[in-house]
Amino acid sequence: MKEKFKLTALERNWILYDIGNSAFTLLVSTLIPIYFNSLAGSAGVDENLYLSYWGYAGSISTILVAIIAPICGTLSDRKFKKPIFLLTVLLGCIACGCLGVTTHWLWFLGIFIFAKVGFHSSLVFYDSMLPEITTGKRMDNVSSMGYAYGYIGSVIPFVLCLVLVLFSDSFGLTMGGAMVWAFLITAAWWMLFTLPLLRSYKQTAFVDGKGAPLSDSFKQLARTFREAKKEKHVFVYLISFFFFINGVYTIIDMATAYGSALGLDSTGLLLALLLTQIVAFPCAIIFGILSARYDTGLLIKICIICYTCIVTFALFLVTLWQFWLLAVLVGMFQGGIQALARSYLGKIINPERSGEFYGLMDICGKGAAFLGTTLVALVSQITADVKLNIFGIQLQNENLAVGSLIILFCIGFVLFCKADQLNKARIKA
Repeated sequence: MKEKFKLTALERNWILYDIGNSAFTLLVSTLIPIYFNSLAGSAGVDENLYLSYWGYAGSISTILVAIIAPICGTLSDRKFKKPIFLLTVLLGCIACGCLGVTTHWLWFLGIFIFAKVGFHSSLVFYDSMLPEITTGKRMDNVSSMGYAYGYIGSVIPFVLCLVLVLFSDSFGLTMGGAMVWAFLITAAWWMLFTLPLLRSYKQTAFVDGKGAPLSDSFKQLARTFREAKKEKHVFVYLISFFFFINGVYTIIDMATAYGSALGLDSTGLLLALLLTQIVAFPCAIIFGILSARYDTGLLIKICIICYTCIVTFALFLVTLWQFWLLAVLVGMFQGGIQALARSYLGKIINPERSGEFYGLMDICGKGAAFLGTTLVALVSQITADVKLNIFGIQLQNENLAVGSLIILFCIGFVLFCKADQLNKARIKA
């Protein structure tokens, strides 16, 4: 009989951080866009430009992280991983807690950008810990469990925040007051579930650096990029990742904004995205189990194809029940593709230089997120007055904006097939 998979203490503490930071991710994809919409609306901002402004804020944060990522990667590969990881977590948590200090929509976006920079920067260090806290054979499963428990764990603070917001009158609070508590609860949850990893993690893989980390960061990034080009399987994989993760991150970041822009009921949107988290929990675990039986590359290909179909469906989305169906479909593949993409890289690189390559991967991911949110924002703005009728369905500019992501999934699929082919040839050689 096959032995039951059991997590080690360090693997469990690593997963706990996913539970903590996922609370912020869920808030970003649900309540925060709706709250921003109310702030912008009360300030007289044109509602047709709401999706554009939200997309531009996401793009700015990804540009900043793309600049910071190589520095984080260099520091991660030296003996600074834990302290700098803590600093990025503190930046994210403090900024999250401060989101309720202003009611001006522009200042709110500014603080939000800092929170996202802290969040995404911390993931460079967190992801680079994966090859250190587990073995190659366990990597897919541990990575999948991280996303799975992150999804279901984030539901706990989110439900509490949702109750405060939906029933704010019963608690003697305004919507703004309820949101202040929601931001504080999320920040506290995030920090609380970071502590076990900080206590137990000790960096075991690192390189000796003689120069100043800050000045050497971009030089080392250039060296890493040159080495990645020599290792074609890594290079092509990172390019493919740039394209297919584009759509994944954009859908996560802009789902609520998309539904709100279409005029769908806010409460229905929130409950649908809560369903996404619940569906994602078992599905992410299932992908981890499947990775022990089937090739990781094959599973990633399946996820990319399914996401292409999901975006095609989103192109024709006009009603709330369709959004609920979309939420279920996204939940089925969201955790799987993220977890497998993370562990796939860990299997094909040198663990001692994991920080560099995960930093490069993060640049690819954030570059993709920038491209995705900017693409959606631009198409939405350019086609603001465009109305199309396809198959009897009246499409708005928001539908066209989201539909533009299809081509990027297709490019990502073709490139990943090439990368996987190169990796298999390398193993056989």
